[in-house]
Amino acid sequence: MVWPGRVNISPISKNGRNGSGMKIVRLEDAHSLPFWRRPTSLLFVMAMAMPVAFATWSALLNNFVIEVAGFDGADIGWLHSVREIPGFFAIGVIALIMFIREQVLGLVALVMLGVSTAVTAQFPTMGGILAVTMLSSIGFHYYETVNQSLQLQWIDKKRAPQMLGWILSAGSGATLIVYLLIVLSWERFGLTYSIVYWLSGGFTAVVAVFCLLAYPQFEAPHPQVKTFVLRRRYWLYYALQFMSGARRQIFVVFAGFMMVERFGYKVDDITQLFLFTLVANMIAAPMLGKVVAMFGERRALIFEYAGLCIVFFAYGGIYYFGWGVVLATGLYVVNHLFFSLALAIKTYFQKIADPRDIAPTAAVAFTINHIAAVFLPALLGYVWLTSPGMVFLLAAGMAIVSLILSLLIPRHPAPGHETVFQVGLLAPAE
Repeated sequence: MVWPGRVNISPISKNGRNGSGMKIVRLEDAHSLPFWRRPTSLLFVMAMAMPVAFATWSALLNNFVIEVAGFDGADIGWLHSVREIPGFFAIGVIALIMFIREQVLGLVALVMLGVSTAVTAQFPTMGGILAVTMLSSIGFHYYETVNQSLQLQWIDKKRAPQMLGWILSAGSGATLIVYLLIVLSWERFGLTYSIVYWLSGGFTAVVAVFCLLAYPQFEAPHPQVKTFVLRRRYWLYYALQFMSGARRQIFVVFAGFMMVERFGYKVDDITQLFLFTLVANMIAAPMLGKVVAMFGERRALIFEYAGLCIVFFAYGGIYYFGWGVVLATGLYVVNHLFFSLALAIKTYFQKIADPRDIAPTAAVAFTINHIAAVFLPALLGYVWLTSPGMVFLLAAGMAIVSLILSLLIPRHPAPGHETVFQVGLLAPAE
């Protein structure tokens, strides 16, 4: 199903500029640019700039809302439900790219994320935190939607798993630096939430503005469909996205909150945990990209979801059987490593998709990914007040559903062979 809409195509003149005067470089000609100005270089710069703001916000959040705003489990659930509303409306990217180039939209969203993060500590009330979180979340989710689309358009299919692994590792490296700075300087220099949020958010915003000015606009070989696209043959991709969003949301909201609430982690403690996790991701991400390239998306996702089932059941055991902080810390790290294999969902879609569908489907998939995220944190926040372990058992159940869905991915996905139900390569169906 394709819903009609306006398509805005800016012609490229002989001097390589469109009607707005922007410098346009076709993707196939980008190799003539200096290395630092090429499309993949821009993807790496963006991947390293975004986590400076977002990772700082995440690292300080649980302590900030508990110590300054007095949040409990229900409050943190509502906060994350509000944070995910822009993700649910990521489909609005389709309307925006009718008028704004994807690359420009992504960088403007990155500026918005940085500025919103910078002012977070200036609004230390429930209402203020919710308002600023909404603004930063719009920037984050619109950036991520466009970023995923550009990655799949700009990176060759054969190189995609490994390149996505390296990009993930680069983002982890930037986050690692942020965490190191927090751990080494928080107590020593008596830093405040305000100072750290201003520095990190401001840095991300400045880098995004630099990218807007320093890089040309890259033109992919396949013009994107600028309409709402929902195709039957992508149903398994949509289902995997939905379950991934629901399951991941439980971990993002409650795993870190548990470390602070149950085990009394302070700012530098939780940041050290994040730090160790990032080091593991930096080392593992490129290798996991090779694993996906070597064994295929089907096997990689089966392995991920089987592992997550065990992890979430063990999380539940922490509450029901009194298992300690060492196990909780180990599970946190392992969980992140399994989540890194989610790049296989991206490359699965890249293999089955019409190249023109990448941008609109990225927006649709991001919305689908956030359907459960809008109501699940608030709902489970109340479950958390009575039975924290049950929250993680529900996540284990979601991992089981994801495991079943991963069994439907063919060993060699392609257009017309999107699931195991197709016995051969057929003409792509709507």
